[in-house]
Formats: sequence, C-alpha cells, structure tokens
Amino acid sequence: MKLWGGRFTKATDKLVEEYTASIGFDQQLWKEDITGSLAHVAMLGKCGIIGEDEAATIAEGLKKVAAMIEAGEAEFTVENEDVHMNVEKMLIEQIGPVGGKLHTGRSRNDQVATDMHLYLRARVVEIVDLIVKVQESLLEQAKANIDTILPGYTHLQRAQPVLFAHHLMAYYSMLQRDAERLMDSWKRINVLPLGAGALAGTTFPIDREYVAELLKFDAVYTNSMDAVSDRDFIVEFLANASLLMMHLSRLCEELILWMSDEFNFVELDDAFCTGSSIMPQKKNPDVAELVRGKTGRVYGSLIGMLTVLKGLPLAYNKDMQEDKEGMFDTVATLHGALSLFAPMIRTMKVKKENMRQAVAHDFSNATDLADYLVGKGMPFRQAHEVVGRSVLYCIEQGKYLLDMSLDEFRQFSEQFEEDIYEALNPVNVVNARNVLGGTAKNQVEIQITAAEVQLKQTHVWVEEHIKKINVQLL
Repeated sequence: MKLWGGRFTKATDKLVEEYTASIGFDQQLWKEDITGSLAHVAMLGKCGIIGEDEAATIAEGLKKVAAMIEAGEAEFTVENEDVHMNVEKMLIEQIGPVGGKLHTGRSRNDQVATDMHLYLRARVVEIVDLIVKVQESLLEQAKANIDTILPGYTHLQRAQPVLFAHHLMAYYSMLQRDAERLMDSWKRINVLPLGAGALAGTTFPIDREYVAELLKFDAVYTNSMDAVSDRDFIVEFLANASLLMMHLSRLCEELILWMSDEFNFVELDDAFCTGSSIMPQKKNPDVAELVRGKTGRVYGSLIGMLTVLKGLPLAYNKDMQEDKEGMFDTVATLHGALSLFAPMIRTMKVKKENMRQAVAHDFSNATDLADYLVGKGMPFRQAHEVVGRSVLYCIEQGKYLLDMSLDEFRQFSEQFEEDIYEALNPVNVVNARNVLGGTAKNQVEIQITAAEVQLKQTHVWVEEHIKKINVQLL
C-alpha cells in the first residue's frame, strides 16, 4: 500500500510506477531531504504540534536512516517513487507508526522545493570556489607573460598586437562576471519554501521562521503558491551556468587553435591531451574539445527547463519533476570542466618566440602607421588610404611595413620621418595604447592588481557562505 493510497481501489500499474518515479535521480537529495526533515520535526516539537518525545524519537530515527544510506545499507525502490517517500518508509520501518507524524504540516511539494534550495545553494558556493581557481591560473599565466606579445584578431584575421597577458585577462573578466552572477543569485536561492504545504499553507500553528533559522535560510517565501511553484532559482542557475560554459568554450576554441601547427602559440600539457589510435604523431586537446562540446548540454538543460515551465498553471504540477535531472547534470558538467581547467591553464606552455615572430610577420601595426600620420596633422581618412596603399605595396613586394626603407615610405607621404620605425616597433605599438582598459603593459598591470583584490574578496565570500551552508542537524 502506498503511503498516499487510501482513496485508491487498485495498485498502480507497474509501467506507471516506473514512468513516474523519480528515485533514479532524486535519491542524491537524501541528505538535504533528511536535513530539512530534522528542522521540520524540531519545529513540530517546539510548537507542540507533536509531543517532544515523539519529535526526539523521529529525529533519532532520521539520523539512523541517514547513517544507513551513508553506509550503503539502504535500498531505494521505484515502488516508493521518490526520495521523500523512500526516506519516510525507511523511517517508519526503524521507529514504527510514530514516523508517520513527520509529515504533519507539510507536503511533498514544499518538501522537494526545500531540498532543491538546500542542494543548489551549496553547489553555487562550490562552483564559485572552482571559478576562482581558474581565475588564479589565468592570473598566474598573465603575470608570467606580461611582456609576451601576440597578434590580436578580429574576424580571425590579424588586427593589432596585444599582450598575451591582456588576452588572458579578458577571460579573467568574463569569469569574474560569472562568479558575481552566481554570488548574486544566492539571495534568491537562500529562501525557505517549507511551510507552504501543498499550495495553500497549513492549518497547524507552525513556525516557519524557526525552521529558516535552523536551516540558515535568510528569508521565507511570503506566498505559499509561489513557494511551491517557483523554479526561477533553477532557471537562473542554468542561465548563469550557460554563460559560464560559453566563456569556457570560447577559451577552449582559442586553445585548440593556438595549439595547432598553423598557430603554434601554446602547447597543452600531456596530462590534458590524448593521442590517436591510428596516427602516432597526434596530440589532441581533448579536454578543451569536450568542454566546448558539453556547453551544448548545459544550454539544452536551460531551454528544457524554460519549456517545461512556460505553460504551467499554479501551483505544483507533475511536469516539475523534470526540474532535477538537467540541474544535476549541469552541476556535474561545471564541476568537471572547472576542475580540469585550472591545472590545464596553469601547466600550459606558452611559445613566446613563435608569438613574437607572428607579430613581426604581419601588418597588425598598420593602424599605428595611420595614427602616426594623424599625429603629423593628416586627416584620419586620408591616412587610412595612404596606409592601405602602403600595405598593398608591401604585399606586392613580399615584405612587411618594418622592411620598407624611408624612401619607400615617402613615396606614399612626405610626412614620414625616421621616427616611423620606432612607432611601428611591436613593443611600442602595444605600449602606445596607454588608456584605461588598453593593452599597454602598465594598464595590464593595473588589471592584474585589481584582479588580485577581487579574488581576495571572492575568497572571503566563499568562506562566509561555507559557514552559512554548514547546517549541523545530522
């Protein structure tokens, strides 16, 4: 007999049991489920809704169930549908009918929502901590390459020389926004739905604020229907995760390009690459490729969740059972990608000489040639045309701008002087962009100093929020 089976006259079809059961994936919420139940039963005893001795018996029983699950001695069954009913069934088997009083004043609707809030707030702290480790690896490489120059690209065509440190710090900034979005989402995740009941609240004189205090929630939902139907916090997490994976995927694409013979700018450590079963010379950047590929599954989880929710009336509907698998998969995907990314970046070999040679054999200093003429009083549009003709001449002659003699320069404009060679030197080209956010060395050093301050602040946030999620009820 199901725990809810009183009004039914026949058993659930086995195929229906298998199709509707969520225990295959939601059993990983067992610790959150028991933690929430411990807070709930403590409140029931405090408010006199059940006897204090009964509350103590139930609490001890829950701890025994937790120990059994931890030890691998508990069996989750499809017949009991989900983690909540499985835990309650185990509890009743341990302590008898008094275990049935645990569910007084609550529903599985507010119970499952509470479990997911508990689960996701802990995962957000862990993910922010992992992002910091990736940022630290980028910062480490940026410091080591503060004088390394490579071509910057637009349209995947060489555009202007930049410091490699400046390029890496762009990704640091992307990840900083990712971390900040996740940290900001905390205040919407750390809200307690328990006490909302199925949708309308409960007739029992419960104390929701006391439960929130025990579970270290900062607030409670003020509308019971919103409490059980809200999955915004999961959608927001999936959206934040999608942005994070998009940023990692963009960096992966650059690593894959840079590692090719065509670029030959970096080499990833052997520990983060694999070989070919047929081509012995191959060294494939498989980790970077997989992170790039797994970005799609995170996007899929976001779109799937939005699609599930878009047509649902209030309050809880069985469709909402589809909220968990995508969330769990996304958490696992982020953990895997971020855990590998930090050491992959830290151990990456930067081929500085190859980058320098690339800058020496392109026209990425052409803009500076135009700026030079503008500095001599020529209108920019006219300077643009002069430099365009100069570049065409070089292409036809098989040379680069720094290969031209002063006489060759002067055939395009009499305003060229000997100082043109200094203006076109890649180091000077980079350092000429001495504006806030520019690629000049001192500006990149400012970015690095600011980043070090930001990372200290994020470390503090992580430490503070680890304390907030450390609920000692089990």
